[in-house]
Amino acid sequence: MRMPEQNGRAGWDGGCEIRGVPASGPGGFSLIEMLITMALMIILSTMLWGFGSASHQRAQIKACQGNLSKIYLALEIYAGDCGGKFPVTTNARTAEEALDVLVPRYSADTGIFICPGGKDSSLPAGESFRKRRISYAYYMGWQLTNTAGTLMSDRQVDTQPKHEGDFVFSTTGKPPGNNHHKYGGNFLFCDGRIESTPPQLSFPIVVTQGVVFLNPKP
Repeated sequence: MRMPEQNGRAGWDGGCEIRGVPASGPGGFSLIEMLITMALMIILSTMLWGFGSASHQRAQIKACQGNLSKIYLALEIYAGDCGGKFPVTTNARTAEEALDVLVPRYSADTGIFICPGGKDSSLPAGESFRKRRISYAYYMGWQLTNTAGTLMSDRQVDTQPKHEGDFVFSTTGKPPGNNHHKYGGNFLFCDGRIESTPPQLSFPIVVTQGVVFLNPKP
């Protein structure tokens, strides 16, 4: 038998009804589930874009190449003033000791000596960094005419001679040689050319007698 209509609706019992929005149910997210989801999103974002991620370091390797290009310009001007010779400091044991002659006359921008992919401290602008620490290694003893020579690189794992196929940069993301975590680094050549390589050197480098390799301070 049909129930009487009240307020134009059959079987209305006076209760409240909100169509399309259930008061509760198993399909909703609990607070714990929401927190877990947010935590997973943060972890995935860190893996993809965090400091030690491959994507982040690829971008920093490009930025590092910009630094090396600016350093090369300073080195080129220095060589032009010094009979075609790149900086040489007698008895230098670190890259800082040899390259310090560039500041401030040939570059007041000391920021270019700090790799953007690493965690080295910034340097005071226009001041000597001889007693501080930079990010780049230097092959001391070349001249502008030695166009095939290897002039600079990211900090390397050690100061031993390197050949194609040797490990030059960190494979773990830990020091030494970890300017770009475990994703390799850059080499600058005497003609201004820059090439990047994974930790295992992917191309030959040229070093001759009289050229001394200097890592930055550890």
